[in-house]
Amino acid sequence: MHVESGPAPVRSRPGPADPRPRWYRLSWALPWLLFQFFPVADLVTTDRPPAVRLAAGAGLVVFTAVYLDVFRRAFGGGGGGSGDRGPVLGRLAVVAGLGLVLAATMGPPWAGLLIYVSAAAAAALPQRWVWPAVLAAAAVCAAVVTLGGDGGPLILPVMCLLTAFALRGTRHLVSVNAELVEARDELARSAVAEERLRFARDLHDLLGHSLSLIALKSELAGRLAERDPARARAEMADVEAAARRALAEVREAVSGYRQVGLALALAEARAALSAAGVGLWAPSAVPDLPGPVDAVLGWVVREATTNTLRHSGARTLTVGLSRSGEDLVLTVTDDGRGPGGPPGAGLTGLAERLRGFGGRLEHGPAPGGGFRLAARLPAADRVGAR
Repeated sequence: MHVESGPAPVRSRPGPADPRPRWYRLSWALPWLLFQFFPVADLVTTDRPPAVRLAAGAGLVVFTAVYLDVFRRAFGGGGGGSGDRGPVLGRLAVVAGLGLVLAATMGPPWAGLLIYVSAAAAAALPQRWVWPAVLAAAAVCAAVVTLGGDGGPLILPVMCLLTAFALRGTRHLVSVNAELVEARDELARSAVAEERLRFARDLHDLLGHSLSLIALKSELAGRLAERDPARARAEMADVEAAARRALAEVREAVSGYRQVGLALALAEARAALSAAGVGLWAPSAVPDLPGPVDAVLGWVVREATTNTLRHSGARTLTVGLSRSGEDLVLTVTDDGRGPGGPPGAGLTGLAERLRGFGGRLEHGPAPGGGFRLAARLPAADRVGAR
C-alpha cells in the first residue's frame, strides 16, 4: 500500500466507502468552531450598515459550511480515493479566499478566521504545500491584528501555527492507522493462505503414504487370492486397518490434533515394506524426543517409505538416528535407484517443515548406490525449547 505524503491518503487501489458516520469525520473540525465566537460577537455588537452585516454574516456561514466540507473529505469522505483531491482543493480555495477577505475588511475580531484557513490547509494540502500556506495565513493574521490599531489578540498568529502542527499530527495518525488496518488485513489473508498450504501438505503426506500402502497390499491380496486365501484375507485385513487408520488421521488433521511420531512411523514403515518384500533396518528403540521433533522425524520416515515403495525398486531400507555435533540427524537410505528427477511435493513439504525448526533436508545418491535422505535438526533439547 502506498500513502501519499499529503494529508489525504491516496491508496494504490480503490477502497470501499468510508462506513463511519459523517458526524465522526466532522468531529476533527468541530472543536475549532469555538474561535467563531469573536467574529459572531463583533457582528452582533459593532454598529455597521445592515448590508455589511448581512454580507459578512452570509460570508461567515458559507465559510463555515465549506470549511466543514473540507474536513469531511480530507478525513475519509468519499472513500479516500484520489478523485477527491480536486474537490478538496477547490473548497480549500473558497475557505482561504473568504477568510482573507473577511479578515481584511472586518478587522482584528475576524482575524481568527485565518486559524481555520491554517487548519484546513494542514488537513487537505500535500506536504510540500502545507507550511508555505500556513505561514502565509499566519502572516496575514499578524498583519490584520497589527494594522487594526487596537492592540488585538497577538496570540492569533501563533494559534495559526499551533493549529497547523496539531492537524498535521492528526492527519499523520489517521494515515498510519489506515496503513495498520490494511496491513492487519493483509496479514490475516497471508495467515489463511499459509494455513491452507500447511493443511494441503499434511493431507498429501498422510494420504500419499496410506494410499500407497493400501494399493500395495490390495495388489498382493489379489495375487494371493487363489493360491493362498488365508494370506490374502490377512492382507485385506491389513488394507482395512490401514484405511481406518488413514480415515482417523485425516479426521485428526481436520481437527488440528494429528501428530505422527517417529516410533509409529517406523512401525507403519515396517509393515508396509514387509508386504512389498523390502527389508527394514532401524533402531529397535526410539529415544524420547520433544513432541514437535518427534512429529517432524515421523514425517521424514513416512515420506522416505512412500518414495521407496513408489519409485526405488529397493530391497533394503536403512534408518539411522544419531548426533552430529549439535545436530540431531535422521538418515534414511535405500539400495534402489531412487525417485529420480526433481524433488516432488513430498520432499518440498519436508524441507519446509524442517526449516520451521531451524533444520534442513538433504537428499541425493547414497555413497554405495541407492538414495539417501537426511534430516538435520538442532539438538533435541534446544528444539524443544523453541
